[in-house]
Amino acid sequence: MNPKWEIIAWNAEIFQTIRKTVKHGGEELYVLEHELIDPIKKHIYDQLGNIIEESRQLMNSLHEKDHCLLCELEDLHKIFQQLQSQASSFYLQSYLSEYTPHYAVLSRVIQQLSDHKHGGLIVIERKDPLISFLQNGVPIDAYLSASLLESIFYPGNPLHDGAVLVSGTKIISAANVLPLSTKTSDDKVGTRHRAALGITESTDAIALVVSEETGKMSFAINGGLYPFSSE
Repeated sequence: MNPKWEIIAWNAEIFQTIRKTVKHGGEELYVLEHELIDPIKKHIYDQLGNIIEESRQLMNSLHEKDHCLLCELEDLHKIFQQLQSQASSFYLQSYLSEYTPHYAVLSRVIQQLSDHKHGGLIVIERKDPLISFLQNGVPIDAYLSASLLESIFYPGNPLHDGAVLVSGTKIISAANVLPLSTKTSDDKVGTRHRAALGITESTDAIALVVSEETGKMSFAINGGLYPFSSE
């Protein structure tokens, strides 16, 4: 299944399960029919339960003549954004686990780049060979480490503008030029993000990208771009 639809389907499944387990006209939530062992899924489940309760209260307050819902709706919007980021992190780790044992290292590096607003683009090779999609890369052929990745993307480093290619436990190359996506016309999408989308439109690779303007962290897969949290 396309990962984008897998995320949507999983969220829909959780919503449907919660809807079935809410007492009609009451406040109590029953436990899921299947046990939620993963802490991220359990957290998301709990948060969705809170959202349902908050939404019910908002619906009730609609009858109050002078009550404005804008602040409450904004709070719910922020909660949904946080949940999307956390769910994306869960799926990102799942998608990478078979191809590199260094999700924790990659996640830490992306967070460091984000904290300092240093732009970065890391492409993780999966089943599809990527060599034919890369141009002008500088061979690195070194063991993947946080310190090396952070130094590559440090502003002023000649290699920091291009993409780093990771395969398994190694950094294969840096300063790679990637094909840019032609499927997005959004002027707000920068070159790094277009490159992340471009390589994932053509291959099964996963691209991690950090905006140097906002520090926002995203990952691209199958031509889709998703925010994520390293927490």
